[in-house]
Amino acid sequence: MNQEITIHHDLEDKQFYVSIDGSRAYLAYMDLGRKTLDIYRTYVPNALRGKGLAAKLTAHALQFANEKGYEVIPSCSYVERYMQRQEKLRARAD
Repeated sequence: MNQEITIHHDLEDKQFYVSIDGSRAYLAYMDLGRKTLDIYRTYVPNALRGKGLAAKLTAHALQFANEKGYEVIPSCSYVERYMQRQEKLRARAD
């Protein structure tokens, strides 16, 4: 994937998404109030798989949550594994 990826934030539908060649990959969340986001789904269509889009969407969403002071509940198994991997990497770096 040689093109630069632009991740969009749809506040109304509570999604971060990227559209490429007519296909849309997204990460969906719920704002539970009290500065808590429940990230419950990532979806990457077959045509866009293997390009690291789920990781990019997850990183973007987690950065957004961190900047806004939100706690994240990773209901999506992909996001949960991603967060665990990042925690292990941080622990190794310390």
